[in-house]
This record gives sequence, C-alpha cells and structure tokens, in this order.
Amino acid sequence: MKKGIIGKKLGMTQIFDENGNVIPVTVVEAGPCVVVQKKTQENDGYDAVQLGFMDVAEKKLTKPAKGHFAKANVSCKKHLKEFRLDDCASVNVGDEIKADIFEAGEKVDVTGITKGHGYTGAIKRWNLHRLRMTHGTGPVHRQSGSMGVIDPARIFKNKKMAGQYGNEQVTTLNLSVVKIDAEKNLIAIKGAVPGARGGIVFIRSAVK
Repeated sequence: MKKGIIGKKLGMTQIFDENGNVIPVTVVEAGPCVVVQKKTQENDGYDAVQLGFMDVAEKKLTKPAKGHFAKANVSCKKHLKEFRLDDCASVNVGDEIKADIFEAGEKVDVTGITKGHGYTGAIKRWNLHRLRMTHGTGPVHRQSGSMGVIDPARIFKNKKMAGQYGNEQVTTLNLSVVKIDAEKNLIAIKGAVPGARGGIVFIRSAVK
C-alpha cells in the first residue's frame, strides 16, 4: 500500500538491535500532517491527496494561499506536498496523518534537498583526479585537464566542469524503517537521508 508523509530531519544517531548490533539511523519528525486537498479522477484526472505540514502565521502567506486553506477549513501550513496513494477514497480533507502510518521493517523512499556547497571546482564537484604536482603541468594543479580536442574544436555538452554543487533535490531509495515513536511522531530510518539538519523531507513507500 502506498503511503506518504512530510517530515523534518532532526539529525543522525545510533540505536542497538536485540543482538546488540549498532544501527546508524536518521531521526525524522514526521507529521502530524493534515489533508488540505483531495484530487480525484473525475475532476483532476488522477487520484492524490495534498498534505500540509508545520503551522505558519497567516501574515506570511499570500491571499490565494489563505483562501486555499480557508476552503479546506484547516490551519495555515508552511509546506505542501502531493502524494498518490492506493486508496485515496478513504482519506478526507481535514484528516490528520501521523508517523504511525509506517511500521518498523518497511522500505521507504526519502526525498530532500541536499546541502549546498556553492560554486566549487571540478575535483570537489565530480571527484576528478588532480594533475601531477610536478614542474611542467602549469601553474594550476587542481583543474580538470584537457577540455577537448582540435577537432571539432569545441567543448562537448555535459562536460564535467566547475560549477554549482549541491542544493538539488535527491531521492534515496529503499531505506528501512527501524523504529517508530508514535507519541512524538518520530521515525528512525536506517542510514543517511538527503539534506541538512532541520531540512524538510518527503517519506513515501518504496517504489522498487
């Protein structure tokens, strides 16, 4: 069954299983989320629900956004995200989604925005090998080397060069849910998930 929720990455820690093995986990504050809108096959061409996460003051929203929440008769939320579920008919506008929709042992996909590193060189950005640290290689040693050949006398597209690194949406697939704390709305996911501490992540059932 497809499930989804919005959460905030709190950081990484480690827990122990019943055999005493250490498991590195990422703790995510998942929900509570409220159903703000419901998409149907008749009106929109597909079935989905729109979830809202984290309360926000009305003065920080635009007039259309305020009307969107007023129509659903829910409090204003800072983050919105659509999820296509298997059974959207059982979910209604105003329903609350919490972390206990997932169970320990489930496989999930986590989407987030990676840490931004600004404008970086090709070695840090693409893990290229540096040039020889000897005479004859020129004044620069941390460059990508030859950019092209005489013919066609141009640089091909998609050449790995210096540029913006990070700050992009990344999805990590097939992560395991290790533990659920329903009272505090916490989900412990094995391994690392994209983003910095405090970043917003989207958790959904694994697609593969």
